[in-house]
Amino acid sequence: MKTHKSIYLAMLALTLATPAFAGTTINVKLWDKGGKMDMSTGMGLGIGMHGDMTKAIMGIDIDKKKIKAGKVTFSVTNMSKETVHELIVSPINNADETLPYLNNENRVDEEHGSHLGEVSELNGGATGALTINLKPGMYALFCNIPNHYMDGMWTLLEVTK
Repeated sequence: MKTHKSIYLAMLALTLATPAFAGTTINVKLWDKGGKMDMSTGMGLGIGMHGDMTKAIMGIDIDKKKIKAGKVTFSVTNMSKETVHELIVSPINNADETLPYLNNENRVDEEHGSHLGEVSELNGGATGALTINLKPGMYALFCNIPNHYMDGMWTLLEVTK
């Protein structure tokens, strides 16, 4: 028969052996089709545009599309060999929302939108990370290098309770 002290010591050992919940990690791949891509004009493939995404020349892949609210780490890899990409995380109201866009600059207007953080300009092959707390809702993850967003470089993340 175990004593209270031995039960306590066993529970303490189990507690110390179990790491504290560190949140969720989402692996992010920023990609493009490489080579000499014509990026002189956006293809109109931003969120809510409902364009033909099979024609996208770049994009963002994430290994989890739906997660629980809390601490989230985005582990980002730029899969491109030569193109600079970035990752911005922004809350949105729904999957069809159109982000505020500056046509004359070919990018999302970060000043009028609300973004929660970013992994700035990663050279080809580089990695970076961003850790933030996310509440339940929808989030857009996108690259805001000129023309990249409209060329299909975005994805959606759903965060639940």
